[in-house]
Amino acid sequence: MLYLRYGVIFDKIHCIKKIEEIEIEISKPDFWNDNQNAQLVIKEKNHLERILNDYKSYKEELTNIKELVELNTKDNDENLTKELEMSLKKLELKIREIELFCFLSKKNDELDVYVEIHAGAGGTESQDWAEMLRTMYIKWAEKKSFSFSLISETKGEEVGFKSSTIKIEGKYAYGFLRHESGVHRLVRISPFDSDKRRHTSFASVWVYPVVNESVVVDINDKDLRIDTYRSSGAGGQHVNTTDSAVRITHQPTNIVVQCQNERSQHKNKDTAMNMLKARLYELELQKKKEESKSVESSKTDIGWGHQIRSYVLQPYQMVKDSRTGLERTDPDKVLDGHLNPFLEESLYKLN
Repeated sequence: MLYLRYGVIFDKIHCIKKIEEIEIEISKPDFWNDNQNAQLVIKEKNHLERILNDYKSYKEELTNIKELVELNTKDNDENLTKELEMSLKKLELKIREIELFCFLSKKNDELDVYVEIHAGAGGTESQDWAEMLRTMYIKWAEKKSFSFSLISETKGEEVGFKSSTIKIEGKYAYGFLRHESGVHRLVRISPFDSDKRRHTSFASVWVYPVVNESVVVDINDKDLRIDTYRSSGAGGQHVNTTDSAVRITHQPTNIVVQCQNERSQHKNKDTAMNMLKARLYELELQKKKEESKSVESSKTDIGWGHQIRSYVLQPYQMVKDSRTGLERTDPDKVLDGHLNPFLEESLYKLN
C-alpha cells in the first residue's frame, strides 16, 4: 500500500482487482452497445492502469534509493549523499503527482472549464477586484501551459468589469478548478480612495465543465430567448465590436449565457449554446447530489459571511481559505497565479 496525505491509501490489490473486473466487462459481446458507457469504463481502466504503473515504478525507484543509502552508510560519500537526497526530492514530487491524480478521478475532471466571474456590490472597487481574479486564473493557466480565451465581458464604468467568462483548455482544467466556485473577498487600501482608507470587496466565481458531444442535454427551443447585441469590450484580438455578440436566456431556470469573442454571430451562438448545455448539465449534477440550493442560488449572495477565500493585503498579508483552513502569507504571489497550494488542498479535503 502507498500511504498518502490525509490518511488516503492507495490499495494495489483493490486496484488490480478492479482492472480485472473491467477487463471482464469489456470482453462481453454487448459491451459496445452503449458507446457512452463504454467510453467511461475504458476511461476508468486507463486511469487505474496509470496509477498502478506509476506505483510500481516509484516503488522500484524507492527500493533502489534505499539500497544505495545502505551501501553509502559505510563509504559515506558526500557526493553520493547529495545525489541521493536530490533523487528522493524528485521522487517525492512524482508521488505527489500521482497522489493528485488519485483525486482527479471524477467524471468531468479531465475536461476544459468555463470560469465565470461577477463583481459584487461596490462599483469600481468590486469591478477592479473581479478583473484581478480573472488575471489570477489566467496566470495560473499560463503557468500550467493551458490555453485560454475570453468568451464574454461586460465592462465596468471606470475600471474592471461587471461580469466576464473565460474558457481554459487543458488536461484536468475543470478538475483542478472545480472547488473555486463561490465568493472571493479582498481587503486592501483602495487605490481609488483619495483618503487611503481600507476597503473590502467581493466577487463571485462560478466554474463549470466544457461538456463534449457525448453529453445529452434536452433543450427546448421554446424555452430560449436569444438576443444579439454590440460588444461592450474594447475590441482587439479577443472581443469584437460588431452586433454579432449573442446572449441566450434559458427561461425555465433563468440561466443566462453570452458570447462575444468571435466576429461570426453563428459561432458565438454555437459557443453560447455549448455554455448553456454545460450549465444545465452542471445543474442536473447538483440536483442528483441533492444539494439544498440550486446552481444559481450559490451565486446570489456576493458579500459578508459567504466567502470561500479571503485575500488580505492590508493591514497584514494573508490569503485564507475558509473551507480547508489553508493560509498563505504571500497574497501577491497567489494573485500572480500561484494557486496550486489552494487547489491541491481543496482536492484533498473537499473531494
